[in-house]
Amino acid sequence: MTNRFAVVLAAGKGTRMKSSLYKVLHPVGGKPMVQHVTDQLQQCGLEKMVTVVGHGADTVKDQLGSVTDYVLQAEQLGTGHAVMQAEEQLGGKSGTTLVVCGDTPLLTAETLQNLLDAHEAKEAKATILTAHADNPAGYGRVIRDGAGKVVKIVEQKDASDEEKQVQEINTGTYCFDNAALFDTLRRVGNDNAQGEYYLPDVIEILQEQGEAVFAHQSSDFHETMGVNDRVALSQAEAHLKKRINEHWMREGVTITDPDSVYIGADVMIGSDTVLYPGTMLQGDTQVGSGCEIGPHTEIRDSRIADETVIRQSVVHRSSIGSRAAVGPFAHIRPETALEDEVRVGNFVELKKMRMGTGSKASHLSYLGDADIGAGVNVGCGSITVNYDGKNKHLTTIEDDAFIGCNSNLIAPVTVGRGSYVAAGSTITDDVPGESLAIARQRQTNKEGYTRRS
Repeated sequence: MTNRFAVVLAAGKGTRMKSSLYKVLHPVGGKPMVQHVTDQLQQCGLEKMVTVVGHGADTVKDQLGSVTDYVLQAEQLGTGHAVMQAEEQLGGKSGTTLVVCGDTPLLTAETLQNLLDAHEAKEAKATILTAHADNPAGYGRVIRDGAGKVVKIVEQKDASDEEKQVQEINTGTYCFDNAALFDTLRRVGNDNAQGEYYLPDVIEILQEQGEAVFAHQSSDFHETMGVNDRVALSQAEAHLKKRINEHWMREGVTITDPDSVYIGADVMIGSDTVLYPGTMLQGDTQVGSGCEIGPHTEIRDSRIADETVIRQSVVHRSSIGSRAAVGPFAHIRPETALEDEVRVGNFVELKKMRMGTGSKASHLSYLGDADIGAGVNVGCGSITVNYDGKNKHLTTIEDDAFIGCNSNLIAPVTVGRGSYVAAGSTITDDVPGESLAIARQRQTNKEGYTRRS
């Protein structure tokens, strides 16, 4: 099998984004554009991937990690100059090199694989991924001769009026014979409107040398789109959202209003789950089968087991077991673990805590830094008072305990198994198992106090 390499172009700052965040790090579907690109490339059986960085180099490296090697383009002098920076890593190797821009987040591994296969099947020196654009403004045009053979690629700024009418566009994604690529790049000049070294000029030089150059047209223009400003960013977001939602509906997930539901690229969902309007599933989230999520619910980096219902709530970096019910209007903060059949109701906030099987906090409570066992009832308005002004402390509530309404549990404190805390109590000492704790001022009635003489 032919060795396969990839060069990812991620050096540009992206001035049209008008942002302090480097262009390729802008998220689409909750994930940076360049991360989409490298994730898809990893599925193409590559020997090596090299990412060309420039502006924001350290930030890009932090994002992508060790899945790719890196080279620096200190001065941005065009796409041809960018690829030349990878010569030390790839020069002299035999095989196929795929060149992809880091701002093309909608490209799929399937399309890239098809491009590689077509290139290698034809034993081409270069193969261009093209697409048909109804409005090709801003894109390089693919110029063919009368027989349909690729003659050259001309950039928008250098195109004649006739060439600007061509609707087959260069997507900026290419396959090259690796040795031919770096040999030809040395012959590329910068005699153009921008004074830059264009990678597409390699195509024209190869043509002049009589080498085999082909074009492989994508079936979906939107998949190949590059993102250069916030308008294109929103368009990419919309196309990715539609693609992801349609995928999950075909996998057996019901989405009652696809226009208002946002599912991240890495989210996993089980069949027979229903997503209601306003639902956002983001990051590394997994939702089981038979769940009901929403309306107006945000879940990020969390695990939701089968047959759980979450309504009008926020869940971050937490896990929720099977047949649980959360909401409406609950806030599940990071490092919370709810076991099976837990009930968490309206205006309950949980943080860094565990709640055992069948336990419930139905309304108006804050439970943070707590370990709550199974079968526990936490009454309305109850609080684990976990912070002393300097440190956080743990509250432990053992199995089958009952916490009465408006109770304050001053951590560190333990309520023993099967114990009751009377409503309105402030608990500062441990409660033994199977006990009743009452910690409140005894009621005093002043009879006749309000009577006027």
